[in-house]
Amino acid sequence: MSRTATITKQEIINAAFKITRKEGFEQITSRKLAAAAGCSTQPIFRIYNGMDELKKDVYEKATVYYEDYYKDFMKTHETPFVDLGLAYIGFAQKYPHLFSLLFATAHVGYGRSMYDLVNGSDENVVKEVNKAREMGAQNAEQLFMQMWIFIHGAGCMALTGDYDLEYEDSVAMLTAAYNSFNK
Repeated sequence: MSRTATITKQEIINAAFKITRKEGFEQITSRKLAAAAGCSTQPIFRIYNGMDELKKDVYEKATVYYEDYYKDFMKTHETPFVDLGLAYIGFAQKYPHLFSLLFATAHVGYGRSMYDLVNGSDENVVKEVNKAREMGAQNAEQLFMQMWIFIHGAGCMALTGDYDLEYEDSVAMLTAAYNSFNK
């Protein structure tokens, strides 16, 4: 009589996500995952055909995690793209391994662009572009691209530990960038 599987797919994904948050996506191995999930490698490969399939599920969980982070982020600034930038930089500072996975690593086959991730199901970027347009921006889409390059650069600096501005300094910097680009 064979044993019943006691570990679920969700438990495996959760264990792999924990490894990703703490150590990085590339650190997920079947042995490390089995230890984290409290099982042998056998249930992992009973549920998944290979590690790539599992990693895709972990990636999807990370995208939801970022989207939830942005939804919960306090948005209090009138200037378009400031809250978007603060959340992005804050995510890089707080969750560097997840930020790296989502925004600083190429993922052929996962089917989502960086824009898709930041825009999210709530159309966060679209809302900010519309807000900029309503506030008189002549070319709000181009303004977003300029702001996005600036914001992504700051996020990458946060990832490497080179971003050390305080919150209010970040607000001032993002506001100044918006005003400078919106001429």
